[in-house]
Amino acid sequence: MRIKKDDKVKIIAGKDSGKSGKVLRVIRSVGKVTVEGMNIIKKHVRPKKDGEKGQRVEIAVPMDVSNVMLVCPNCKKETRVGYAIDKDGKKNRVCKKCKKNI
Repeated sequence: MRIKKDDKVKIIAGKDSGKSGKVLRVIRSVGKVTVEGMNIIKKHVRPKKDGEKGQRVEIAVPMDVSNVMLVCPNCKKETRVGYAIDKDGKKNRVCKKCKKNI
């Protein structure tokens, strides 16, 4: 998976398309990411104790990784991710537009 935690991404499909945010969580096994403040649903919570009221809580739900696109921290454009091997033999993620390390 080419998107990692704390990356800035732009949503390209779905109800929040066009918005951008930070990746909070990556679930590799199912190919989903949770983006801060995006794909929000309302969950109804029962009261736990006597006298406490039930409430509706807003939760960010994971979305498919194909619906987001990485925003390059250098050129500030949404881009695809490439890979390059540097002089030390380390594999780095590279912006396809500006060719700099992400």
